[in-house]
Amino acid sequence: MNRYIFLVMLLAVPLYAHGNEFAHRLPDGVIPELGCWFWQEPEFQPDGYKAFIDLVQRHSPYNFLTASLRIPEKELTDADVHAQIMAAAVYAREQGVHLVMDLDVRLARRAFQKAHPDELQEMLLLREVDLSPSRSTEAVVRSLDLSDHYTHRTTHYIPLHGDLMRVYTYIRGEDGIKAQTLRDITTACTVLAATKDSVRVRIPESGGEQTRACVMVAFTHLTPDVFAPHLIEFQRRIIEKYAAVPLAGAAKDEWGFPPCYDGDPQKRQFWFSRHRAQAYAERIGGRDLTADCLLMSFGIKGREAQRRAAINHFMEMSWQRNGELENDFYHTVKEVFGPDAIVATHPTWWPYPDMREFKKNGLDWWAATRDWAQTDETTPFAVRTALAKKCGSPVWYNMYYSKNKTDYERAVWSFALGGGRVNYHRPWPSTGLWEARKTLLRGDLMRAESRVRLLNFISNSPLDSPVAVVFGHACAMNWAGPAFNDAGVALADAFWRQGFPADLIPSSEIENGNLIVDDEGWIRYGAQRYAAVVLYHPEFERPSTAAFFNRVATGPTRLFRLGDWTQDFNARPFDGAAALPHSMLVGSDAESLALKVIAALRRKNIAPQTPATAELRGFGHTSAAPPTDGFCRLIDGTLIQIAGTDSVAGDRISSTVAIDGVDVTFDAIGVAAIRLDEEGYVQALAAGGLKSFQTGSFEIELHQRVDLALWLDEQGKWRGVLQGWAGDIPAPLLAVTHEWLRLDVPPPVVD
Repeated sequence: MNRYIFLVMLLAVPLYAHGNEFAHRLPDGVIPELGCWFWQEPEFQPDGYKAFIDLVQRHSPYNFLTASLRIPEKELTDADVHAQIMAAAVYAREQGVHLVMDLDVRLARRAFQKAHPDELQEMLLLREVDLSPSRSTEAVVRSLDLSDHYTHRTTHYIPLHGDLMRVYTYIRGEDGIKAQTLRDITTACTVLAATKDSVRVRIPESGGEQTRACVMVAFTHLTPDVFAPHLIEFQRRIIEKYAAVPLAGAAKDEWGFPPCYDGDPQKRQFWFSRHRAQAYAERIGGRDLTADCLLMSFGIKGREAQRRAAINHFMEMSWQRNGELENDFYHTVKEVFGPDAIVATHPTWWPYPDMREFKKNGLDWWAATRDWAQTDETTPFAVRTALAKKCGSPVWYNMYYSKNKTDYERAVWSFALGGGRVNYHRPWPSTGLWEARKTLLRGDLMRAESRVRLLNFISNSPLDSPVAVVFGHACAMNWAGPAFNDAGVALADAFWRQGFPADLIPSSEIENGNLIVDDEGWIRYGAQRYAAVVLYHPEFERPSTAAFFNRVATGPTRLFRLGDWTQDFNARPFDGAAALPHSMLVGSDAESLALKVIAALRRKNIAPQTPATAELRGFGHTSAAPPTDGFCRLIDGTLIQIAGTDSVAGDRISSTVAIDGVDVTFDAIGVAAIRLDEEGYVQALAAGGLKSFQTGSFEIELHQRVDLALWLDEQGKWRGVLQGWAGDIPAPLLAVTHEWLRLDVPPPVVD
């Protein structure tokens, strides 16, 4: 039985009586509320963890706190760190809050270095210099001091030492290196100095030709090699070290190689190691990775196909290995802490599927298992909803932070309209740690969140997305291909902006067996059946992709394509147009194709939802987002109305909507949701500040507004939740059922 499917038997008795100190927290079995907690120096003072836990317990609805160390020179393997986490977890349990601790190996990098000094991550840097025909040339390659959120208050991914790997000479034109001029002259060169900061090399004179040289240096950094043979074993040992700590689970946050904030547009940097080189040789016929990095970077005339194939294999290795590490972490947490343990947080780092994320993890987001879909910051909504389908998650959680509290106040409503929830991160940057931690708990933000959470009682279904954009995973990441750095977000956004939510899915999910054809011939991802699927830039796909779409050529899912398919994964000629179904409509551009897809949806009588007229801005990108008022549909038929534009706690909803010819009328605040059965009878409803509701003979009229949720259980009996109601249960509600759970609203912080 899935712990996170709402179990109606949990409400057969009052789990939280009104007035109990934990009465403002959702019961087990209901989709929870998430908050973040980043440990800094105050947490390591005696009882230093208590202040934040007390704050959360009194003033927030959070069920789970995902916590991570941000302490200089402290690691998960330290005895005092273990002891403090133990004490915090025990205290949090006593306060009705569950602690999910970040147990990532990057928080034990010194311990890994000590245990496995030959298994640290390397970066291969390529430096091109012009040679003199008559005198030697000196070249200096400098290391990079890398940092991210794991290291900005701790030790960076500092370089430890540098080694000369190769020196090549050649003549290069605009179309690449001239193959007949390529020479490996490493043994003829002299290393003048090699330190952690730089490697200086003397290269002999060219002997008359105007040639160039490429100096290739590997710098070893203070972080485990992603391809380290003992990495999984070390990761498991850390988790097992915390087996006796009463944690609710463990987190792995933004896993991957160290960051590259520009994505290396010139392709002169490669995440490298001898272990990766061995794995590369084994999968690509014994080829040498160092030599192929030169090929992938500059290209060699006459070896264009070989270059494209090398890039495909190199990048696929990235997402497959990072996905393997993510999933081993997931399963180990379940083994150590039990099957109900939580695995958090988001696998997304750069919150947009572009070349920065390609370099970080090979865009492994869909391969990284989580208990609920989790993203961060400005991750496109099309990604969020797709991950919810992949995880079997009723909602997605987006870890969100901003300088401005008003951004959170918009996000709580916009996210709900897009099928998701906020994973609350304190405002950043801030002038004071404690002040920032209290900011979100002031005013009406948690009141708004509490109204949105009523939806968690009545449905376990994600947002209904009638369209999938399946983008070529290899093509998007191949800088020698036709559509580099384009994962189809703009096309997916075109559907969102017209009121047809679209899921964005990499084509690798076909090969992984997650995007499937169901027994009735629909293309399906998790619980989502798609009325239309667009195959986006399939260049470099394997023939299995064509076989997949041929299985649904005459099925109920309409098929579309944008982009040519002339080469397979190994860059050999392939007639994709002939291999794909003739029924697959081919578009010439994204705009016109989107219109054709939407017309097909309308012919299927699929009505639009509220268009995504707002925008996500940041990290160099803009994408579509739902506004703070409108309506959406879940896969199970639940219709949700959201109104939160003018008031943080929610605006008035005074509406009559028709659902399959049945009128439903609400007078509510912030949120109103309804699900009818096939005959038009009420199955579930939820509303903030409900004053009245009517459909057919089912009517509720109240003297005072109240937050509530009502649903029919598996035995056909009504169950309900009253939120923030201090008096006797109103008679109109007792006329429906006597089975009511009382739930309080957390009081705001008042200074």
